[in-house]
Amino acid sequence: MEVKKIEENIFEIAPHKIGKFQMRVPARVYANSYIMNKIKEDRTLDQIANVATLRGIKKYAIALSDAHQGYGFCIGGVAGTKADTGMISPGGVGYDINCGVRLLRTNLYEKEVREVLPELLDAIYRNIPSGLGSSGKIDVSYQELDNLVENGLNWTLDKGYAIAEDLKHCEENGCLKGGDSSLVSRKAKERGNGQVGSLGSGNHFIEIQKVDRIYNKDVAKKVGIHDEQQVTVMIHTGSRAFGHQVCTDSLRMVEKAMKEYNIQVPDRELACVPANTKEAQNYLSQMACAANFGFCNRQLITHWLRESFENFFKKDIDELDLHLIYGVCHNILKIEEHQVDGKKMKLNVHRKGATRAFPPGHPEIPDDYKSIGQPVLIPGTMGSASYLCVGKEKAMDLSFGSTAHGAGRLMSRKSADRKYPARVVQTDLANKGILLKAASMRVIAEEAPGAYKDVDQVVQVSHDLGIVEKVVRFTPIGVVKG
Repeated sequence: MEVKKIEENIFEIAPHKIGKFQMRVPARVYANSYIMNKIKEDRTLDQIANVATLRGIKKYAIALSDAHQGYGFCIGGVAGTKADTGMISPGGVGYDINCGVRLLRTNLYEKEVREVLPELLDAIYRNIPSGLGSSGKIDVSYQELDNLVENGLNWTLDKGYAIAEDLKHCEENGCLKGGDSSLVSRKAKERGNGQVGSLGSGNHFIEIQKVDRIYNKDVAKKVGIHDEQQVTVMIHTGSRAFGHQVCTDSLRMVEKAMKEYNIQVPDRELACVPANTKEAQNYLSQMACAANFGFCNRQLITHWLRESFENFFKKDIDELDLHLIYGVCHNILKIEEHQVDGKKMKLNVHRKGATRAFPPGHPEIPDDYKSIGQPVLIPGTMGSASYLCVGKEKAMDLSFGSTAHGAGRLMSRKSADRKYPARVVQTDLANKGILLKAASMRVIAEEAPGAYKDVDQVVQVSHDLGIVEKVVRFTPIGVVKG
């Protein structure tokens, strides 16, 4: 497959036939030479070219700088289809619906946290359930779960697990509208019922970080970051087994409908149906429920994290300035308005492993951030940096207001497990001053920093393209892994 460099950090696959299927738009890859060489090692280019064949797709099919092979869509993939008749594909969102990241600031500094870090990590680990199959700390009835998945963070606010500011500083104010719990299977509810408020496994984490570098002091101050060595906390998790089951159920429903509607695609993992079908509308409702589960999951973790800090430092939230800077989603589908061929058009924007990056003045941004643009969170690995950026105007033209969601994997978990002995990884991190508390040794090997791309280069591509602007770089000092 021919990939042509058309500008600095922009590569393009021109429309061509893939078997009997015609690409309807170009496929674009945002990468430098290092990242492009890594992308070529798996099926990312094939997958993003396949996405470009979907009916109703507009402008480009996009692979961002963290792109790697996924299910149907590559992870780090973005596509917009016509809102009324374009295709909707569960594979364009993925199994961990509304996996996302949130960042909290504190007025603590590294020196005072470093002195008590082992005990603090122990307290957080005890207070927040984590690991594969782990259960949350609260029991909710099925009726209460229905309420939670339809109302998102409004549920947590009513129950005392959130403050009003948390909703304001969260994408969609922490509630994706249109969720209908009656469309969600009993199995999804059974799998998710005991897991709300738990960290999960794999690349999910709670990370205590220090401010390593400030690139834009004025913007940093707007979000409450003032100095290097200031301590922040990042949370990364999603909708657990609830979202996974919603995706599984939806794929079965969509695959069956494709036969009825005689829809064919170049890859069966790209199962899709037109937006104006009942199957597409049912998926959007179920996906909204899973998204709201993810919002609530991160909020409950935030609540117990705050309790851990309060109990440990004998200060309340305000005394610690333990406030939410922002929370983002990175596996989700939104109906948004974008410019296409000089005209405003409503699109089904699929973001799979992609973070929204809206520019200053956008109506979806909280009032106190409108002048700077949407905060964008791009986590690295447990041994590398993470970034706070802000969305820029060029994102609307280049990527439907989207950017990378993380470092992006270089190798599978199985490969990483074979290559990186967990004890060696743990020792290497300790030598860098990073303490690690993990649910299993296997997850340490699977999530070894060497299994991921260089996050500094991933972020630099988006910065150089003008999709985002770098604001703050963080480095980890203590990590809790599920």
